[in-house]
Amino acid sequence: MEQVLEVYCRPYEARHPVICMDEQPKQLIDQVRMPVPARPGAAAKEDFEYVRQGMCVVWMFVEPLAGWRATPVTLRKTAMDWAHQVREVVEAPRYAQAERITLVCDNLNVHRLASLYEAFAPAEALRLARKLELVHTPKHGSWLNMAEPELSVLTRQCLDQRLGQMERVSELARKWAEARNRRQAGIDWQFRTADARIKLKYLYPKIEV
Repeated sequence: MEQVLEVYCRPYEARHPVICMDEQPKQLIDQVRMPVPARPGAAAKEDFEYVRQGMCVVWMFVEPLAGWRATPVTLRKTAMDWAHQVREVVEAPRYAQAERITLVCDNLNVHRLASLYEAFAPAEALRLARKLELVHTPKHGSWLNMAEPELSVLTRQCLDQRLGQMERVSELARKWAEARNRRQAGIDWQFRTADARIKLKYLYPKIEV
């Protein structure tokens, strides 16, 4: 826990950026009948009946101190998917000069450097691994990942509606991210190590003197 919180205390350094990542499923749902939009004197109407069109996965990569995020969308969240999304971040033009990227993620079993070796040739996997420092949140403390509240904002502001095609989800998530990136919307993280020692003292070992 303290490792994650100490990472958040690091000052901004373009050569050593800190990026938080997470992902969430999104159910694809189509309308059976077109909804009726609101008009003066009448509320919007939406039929309760819908059609399931499967699932997709919305990824979140956010650099809190720089006010940047990326929101790719895929069909699955396998080790291969994670590896390819991480490579996209490592090779992004904004990180061309980065010497090492700290990636904060939860303990999902695919969030491991070993996933790079499942997806790429050994030389390429090693090249990417050398650019990464993985920091995992505690097993029952994934809420310490700043990507979680950012995903919540994306859902509430953009994706909390019936969307039947993955392409539409991808388009809306991309436009949302571009708008927030233009504003350089950051994250004002207030939870510190001292707070953890007080509020989560039950997680700390008890040393008998």
